[in-house]
Amino acid sequence: MAKPIPKQGLQAIVAVVSAHPAGIAIQDILDALGETVPRRTLQYRLKHLVDEGRLIKEGEKRWAKYYIPASAPVERRGKAQEVSGEELAGEILISRQAAEIQKCVRKPFRSRKPVGYERAFLDRYRPNHTAYLSEPERTHLREMGTPSSGAQPAGTYAKQILNRLLIDLSWNSSRLEGNTYSLLDTKRLIDFGEEAEGKEQVEAQMILNHKDAIEFLVGSAEEIGFNRHTILNLHALLANNLLADPEATGRLRQIAVGIEKSAFHPLEVPQLIEEYFDQILTTADAITDPFEQAFFVMVQLPYLQPFDDVNKRVSRLAANIPLIKSNLTPLSFTEVPVKTYTEAMLGVYELNQIDLLKDVFIWAYERSAARYTAVRQSLGEPDPFRLKHRSALREIVKAVVLERLDKKAAFNRISKWANKNIEPVDLERFREIAENEALSLHAGNFARYQIKPSQFSAWQDVWNEPK
Repeated sequence: MAKPIPKQGLQAIVAVVSAHPAGIAIQDILDALGETVPRRTLQYRLKHLVDEGRLIKEGEKRWAKYYIPASAPVERRGKAQEVSGEELAGEILISRQAAEIQKCVRKPFRSRKPVGYERAFLDRYRPNHTAYLSEPERTHLREMGTPSSGAQPAGTYAKQILNRLLIDLSWNSSRLEGNTYSLLDTKRLIDFGEEAEGKEQVEAQMILNHKDAIEFLVGSAEEIGFNRHTILNLHALLANNLLADPEATGRLRQIAVGIEKSAFHPLEVPQLIEEYFDQILTTADAITDPFEQAFFVMVQLPYLQPFDDVNKRVSRLAANIPLIKSNLTPLSFTEVPVKTYTEAMLGVYELNQIDLLKDVFIWAYERSAARYTAVRQSLGEPDPFRLKHRSALREIVKAVVLERLDKKAAFNRISKWANKNIEPVDLERFREIAENEALSLHAGNFARYQIKPSQFSAWQDVWNEPK
């Protein structure tokens, strides 16, 4: 009897191929998977997926390319206009309807009809009856984004890839707002607190705000949801030190705002903003499918513009709430073209049309799923004990450094803190791990405890002082 093919192995391959609408060769699939499977094994699995109809193969031998059926190139069957309703926007495959939206929003600003907020756009949506994403689309996304680890507490998957997610999502979401930090600049800022030379401080603040907001969502995975506490605090974290009125952070809008180069004029009445904001949260909370929830808030939150600023950033991170809670692959907006995303949002604002944004959403999720499937395969299984006590370990080890304790004082501090904060059944092992973490801190790993280089250096002078 043939050995069954691991389901997660097939999911990883489909995720990689999905991220390449123009097709991908076998060597590139191997590279994306980190060569976690032998080439011959990959060939066998690709044949299995083709036989099942989950992939399409074009060409032979070294010229072979693989496609998801929905994105297979129309050229291979002749007349594109007869067999396909899709076009390419950059690398994103978009529908004819989405292409029409692009044509409308690319017209000169002065020729586009001014429009206001249309409440019927929200009122028409009925949770679990209306659907922005079709059932096949939701099934496809779930197949892409479901890890093979089985049922686990909310937020477990996001915690396992948190270091990568902090950098990816902080950079990409900031990039979509015009931030000019590079990916390497972002990594240095998040890991070591080093601001890039020649950049505005506001750019560093934007990225660090994203980092804080992501940590809030992942660290509070079991408590977050589509409620005022979560969304208002999410805005407060993302808008920290960025608004003209500091008191507007975490507060619904009380002033009129405009959107640059858009014919859309957002709602101005504070009482209505509050009412519709609550309606959006209630509607989102009632949706049972996590992908539909995610996309709904990406549409409706920025359309309302409930805050003075930072609305799209809130919507992008809020879209991750149901994904984090359901232990699905997070959405990091990897490689999403700024122009296409901007046009997609204009389509929502000015036309109440979601097709272009939906194409961006699905494409972006496929890219994220492929990336984190490969990342997860390159990681070992996390220690459940360390995962459980992750926040506690970070708190006490950071305290040892900030308080500049020597070895004897540090071990006493850890013991007293653990006795007070850790349940007795875990006490002994927690103390042992915390002590080992303090002993093993060095210049290459202290940033994971949110310690600055200057703080680490000052502590090292005391820690290494001979007794």
